[in-house]
Amino acid sequence: MHPGQKLKPGARVVFEGSGLRLQGQVVARHFHGRRTVRLWADDGIEVGDTIDRIGHVPLPPYIKRQDRPSDRERYQTVYALERGSIAAPTAGLHFTDAALEALASRGVERTDLTLHVGYGTFKPIRAARIEEHVVDPETFVVPADAAAALTRARSDGRRIIAVGTTTVRALESLTPEKDGCIKASAGDVELFIRPGHAFRLVDGFITNFHLPQSSLLVLVAAFAGRERILDAYREAVTRGYRFYSYGDAMLIL
Repeated sequence: MHPGQKLKPGARVVFEGSGLRLQGQVVARHFHGRRTVRLWADDGIEVGDTIDRIGHVPLPPYIKRQDRPSDRERYQTVYALERGSIAAPTAGLHFTDAALEALASRGVERTDLTLHVGYGTFKPIRAARIEEHVVDPETFVVPADAAAALTRARSDGRRIIAVGTTTVRALESLTPEKDGCIKASAGDVELFIRPGHAFRLVDGFITNFHLPQSSLLVLVAAFAGRERILDAYREAVTRGYRFYSYGDAMLIL
């Protein structure tokens, strides 16, 4: 809750808009502004429906305008299906239906998994040593068809290219069987990928440019090498690339 660091358990908050009221009560207080909050809506309306009607899309600070209704669709990947993420997996925002069709026409196989982006995506590294940083768990689902596609790719010697660091975390949390098969899996991924990690499934990935002191930047450096990534980021800053949700992306192989 920002601002609101002084809100203690028992504090009440009210959100109003579009003729609706969403009420909340702080249940527990945690570090760095985090709270456990109980939410309820007046008149028996579902909380999710109320949030949809009075909530706002979080635009990056360099977009100098208020959010619009169209942003609710634009701030989603074209293949999004399940509710649950606190933010869009932004690397996927670079894909359009036409781009996916073009990839398919060139023989690129695509498969989908679910990973609900959590607070850990934005949680800065405050520890003096990155080994002491804890990445919050994120819920993921690798269905049977995705597991079969991953198994085929490994068997055929094809590269597995992930879209986004969240997808990298989900894939790297999987453990191939002795025969190389990937099994369908679901649960919470708590893996913190940092330098020294031995990548088992991912051969490359597409990712946005991330902020300093983020676990996502550490993940990228673990894959491509710290100095190479620092060089890429210097180039991005020099050329005025965008960061954050609607930022520019890079392909790392």
